Amino acid sequence: MKAIISSKYGGPETLEIQEVATPEPKPDEVLVKVCAASINFGNIVLLRGKPAVARLVYGLRKPKYPIPGGDISGIVEAVGNKVTAFNIGDEVYGDLSSSGWGAFAEYVTVPEKAIAHKPSNLSFEEAAAVPMAGVSALQAIRKVGKDIAGHKVLIQGASGGVGTFALQIAKSYGAEVTAVVSTRNVTNAYELGADHVIDYKKEKLNSHAQLYDLIIGVNGSHSISTYKHILTTNGIVVYIGGSNSQLYETMLFGPLVSITGKKKIYPFMQQANQQDLVLMKELIEAGKVRPFIDRRYSLREVPEAFTYFEEGHSQGKVVISIP
Repeated sequence: MKAIISSKYGGPETLEIQEVATPEPKPDEVLVKVCAASINFGNIVLLRGKPAVARLVYGLRKPKYPIPGGDISGIVEAVGNKVTAFNIGDEVYGDLSSSGWGAFAEYVTVPEKAIAHKPSNLSFEEAAAVPMAGVSALQAIRKVGKDIAGHKVLIQGASGGVGTFALQIAKSYGAEVTAVVSTRNVTNAYELGADHVIDYKKEKLNSHAQLYDLIIGVNGSHSISTYKHILTTNGIVVYIGGSNSQLYETMLFGPLVSITGKKKIYPFMQQANQQDLVLMKELIEAGKVRPFIDRRYSLREVPEAFTYFEEGHSQGKVVISIP
């Protein structure tokens, strides 16, 4: 089979397409013919080996997992003799970030707990856009631990992969949502259901008198003090992604803010979870959430897809089609 191979840490230029052996499923695994995959921030960490602490998991000197890619959608080609939830021919989607990665290939073997049945109203490309980004948004919103219906929610970075899902999921739960995007994404934010939109190219985040019960920080470089200033008394910030300085500040000072006052600031890391894939499937099939795809690339074009993704201006998801 053809696969994208990452033999050393570096940029997209280190990725090569090669012929490798098609894997055989173990007793508790499923062999999936991959129809589509997508790129997430975790793929960049795996590609470059940065931040350095990531190498403790992904390999100190070279990638432990030579075939990158976490999100998949495809068709079950074979099943191990202990697999009970899937049959040959089933259309599935999943997140392989906790199962050895390997999505940028024509075939991949995965534990049955890493996948779920694909939403019936999505194409394979659309389904591949969902797992990591959609579940990240879902888990971040649920981290609040309370009903957000009627609450004011701010999505910082609402035009990217996670942000577009967070906006829609928050709306489906009955929240009043404000999206923070650039000028070119204002229309898209309203089309995805935002009640209010802040164009960060034209106005500052803290220039409004509005306070928010929940802030989902997906992208940007705002400081803890900026977020804290626009929180309600019992407000919560869930930090998903952004600049490295913002990450370190959140990890160092977020717990201190949370301990010393009623306002809470939490760093967040998504965890692959089959039940959350099932819940995303239900939200999608109910018409409450849909993936938003920016660009599509072929398997041979994965290096170009990474280059575009790293520029940080994608509108929604970047998808890899594997016909």
